[in-house]
Amino acid sequence: MNVELRRAMTVDEYLAWSESQSERPRTELINGQVVMMPSERVLDSRVKGRVHLALLQAVKAAGLPCEALPDGPTVRIDEHTAYEPDAMVYCGEPAAPNALIIANPMIVVEVLSPTTAHSDTSAKLIGYFKVPSVAHYLVLDPDDRTVTHHTRDGTPIVLNSGSLRLDPPGIDLMVENLFGLA
Repeated sequence: MNVELRRAMTVDEYLAWSESQSERPRTELINGQVVMMPSERVLDSRVKGRVHLALLQAVKAAGLPCEALPDGPTVRIDEHTAYEPDAMVYCGEPAAPNALIIANPMIVVEVLSPTTAHSDTSAKLIGYFKVPSVAHYLVLDPDDRTVTHHTRDGTPIVLNSGSLRLDPPGIDLMVENLFGLA
């Protein structure tokens, strides 16, 4: 029996492939293989929008040279893996308008769904912290209305209300705002 082995795609090849698609399916590159991302529930989409808005407002209120982005840009984990977080914050020079990768994310956010919960809390947790600039990884559970805050040097903290300090870069979020409760 002949088995065709697919060569692992690099992140650069993946981005070139993605740009060439007439329809832009939601995908990520995991260990060199293109993986389709599942459809989203309305609840997940609402939470993604709220977290992006909360990050935008927090960056503006703090007067920081940072930008909060919704899902779309990619984070390169290694040569063969690239994730698309549901939201992120990076600081420094603004990214070029046509950039596909944010090289220096400081805060990355994933919103759990029934189909992504396992990878968001395992492989992505490990992967995002391979990126030297990542200081905070937030995992939001829209069903339980909790935020799990992971940092490089600490035990995860689970919150369902109150203030969440993200330093660096020096912003504060109200957990209730992330779920539309405030």
